[in-house]
Amino acid sequence: MTSATSRASSQPRPTHPAPHGKLDSRPKPAPPAGAPVRVTGAQALVRSLESLGAEVVFGIPGGTILPAYDPLLDSTKVRHVLVRHEQGAGHAATGYAQATGKVGVCMATSGPGATNLVTPIADAHMDSVPMVAITGQQTRALIGSDAFQEADICGITMPITKHNFLVTEPADIPQAIAEAFHLARTGRPGPVLVDIPKDVLQETTSYSWPPEMHLPGYRPTLRPHGKQVREAAKLMTTSRRPVLYVGGGVIKSEASAELTELAELTGIPVVTTLMARGAFPDSHPQHLGMPGMHGTVAAVAAMQRSDLLISLGARFDDRVTGQLSTFAQDATVVHADIDPAEISKNRKADVPIVGDCREILAELISEVRAEIDQSGRPDFDAWWTQVGAWRDTYPPGYEWPSDGTLSPQYVIERLGKLAGPDAIYTAGVGQHQMWAAQFIGYERPNTWINSGGLGTMGFAVPAAMGAQFAFPDRPVWAIDGDGCFQMTCQELATCAIEGAPIKVAVINNGNLGMVRQWQNLFYAERYSNTDLGTHMHRIPDFTLLAESMGCAGLRCDTQEGVDTAIQRAMEINDRPVVIDFLVGKDAQVWPMVAAGTGNDEIMAARGIRPLFDDDEV
Repeated sequence: MTSATSRASSQPRPTHPAPHGKLDSRPKPAPPAGAPVRVTGAQALVRSLESLGAEVVFGIPGGTILPAYDPLLDSTKVRHVLVRHEQGAGHAATGYAQATGKVGVCMATSGPGATNLVTPIADAHMDSVPMVAITGQQTRALIGSDAFQEADICGITMPITKHNFLVTEPADIPQAIAEAFHLARTGRPGPVLVDIPKDVLQETTSYSWPPEMHLPGYRPTLRPHGKQVREAAKLMTTSRRPVLYVGGGVIKSEASAELTELAELTGIPVVTTLMARGAFPDSHPQHLGMPGMHGTVAAVAAMQRSDLLISLGARFDDRVTGQLSTFAQDATVVHADIDPAEISKNRKADVPIVGDCREILAELISEVRAEIDQSGRPDFDAWWTQVGAWRDTYPPGYEWPSDGTLSPQYVIERLGKLAGPDAIYTAGVGQHQMWAAQFIGYERPNTWINSGGLGTMGFAVPAAMGAQFAFPDRPVWAIDGDGCFQMTCQELATCAIEGAPIKVAVINNGNLGMVRQWQNLFYAERYSNTDLGTHMHRIPDFTLLAESMGCAGLRCDTQEGVDTAIQRAMEINDRPVVIDFLVGKDAQVWPMVAAGTGNDEIMAARGIRPLFDDDEV
């Protein structure tokens, strides 16, 4: 499969009657029957996608992938969405996958088409998103000759994929696609790339389903070790200041119900990372909010002062821990994760548990209940008194801009209230992303989709498109900055033509907001190349841009107009809607832990540093 071999002898292609008395030489994709049938490699690819339950493919045709597009036209099971840029295809596949938990699929031609997928593949890799990227490649004889639109996409993406394949025989296509889907969605999810030369797609082969998969050594551990679970349960019932540190793995394993059961059984405070928003209801009294650089004071303080951290599907990344050497220094660490490579990678685990979060939580619940039956329920009253004091003293909040301009936090807060917890929200990267994580209440998993690990500007609009195709009847809001929006706004045309009526709230502060905030705080207010001109020159005019792409364009610059604009957007369902919210350029994201500093140095607001040392349990 991964080494070039000689061509198999070609077989005559059967013909079939077509309308108007013509002969159609293309065998139609059909549901797999038991006996092998003769098909082209391209038809084998499409039939494999159908058999695996793929519903939608996001992509752009080109020379080397063109053979695959011919039978795709005839498929009644797989819908193709013609995007305007391959990056949009990749992020749309991620949005679809994050909203559904299924594998997202994108497709591109060789060379620049494939390399345009590199950013979304890296994004999916960082955030453990199940994605399959299918790329065309130059013919086998030309590989390595610097042929037109040739690029070694397998070599390029090797560090950022869970696995990749170069398929060199048409008979291997079903196996490669089946293995790609299996790898993408099992264990720790991630992107898998399948690169198929053009002549492999064109050759005739024998097709049957299902193929036999051959993945020696790939056996993800799902069930945790009982001894480790029992040790964790004992620590949870004997500690004084525990915290449940919840990461995106809980959502990936569909374990939100088990998490809630464990939290309520123990009474332990819960924090949810940026990738885990919605895994535990924001309205739950045990929820302290998001930890990390722009997390709540209560969440950051609780982790810093904890004596036990129970990490579930999280990876102790730098945006959560701050300066690692000063992070939660008194805490014993229970680290549960599906990926053994993550355990003790950044912070040493005292009790490592490898397994699927849902399986781990189910066994933890059983063991904790046994501990409680034997020794009684743990008393965390003093801990909750302290945690409650932090939460009451430093609640999430914001100040209106002193110049009378519209508050971006208010816009996002009202959007969350009016659209509600059943809507799906996507975000770009920057200030608007943090405000969307802070000021919208997330009650359910898979309702918050963002680029967490890679921090990809331009993510919001195509991700919202993917989520909308996954759930056509649910409202999908893309919350974007004026900088991010200009990177992928061309996908509005895709949404308008393909029938994806997403809503886009552009938080237009005229600047690269987060960069400007850092320049304000750390570079003596020297604003180098962060003014985008979207305020001063109104270039582009986002309402006119929206209308030119078949969308409705609205604008709002007053507090009184916010609800009206949002409600008007929610009434329009026959096309996408863009609202240009003109907000103040000097609004900043707080709380904040400056990069490179410890979490004890968190600032609740500018000039306000909580004095944790005075309040220890």
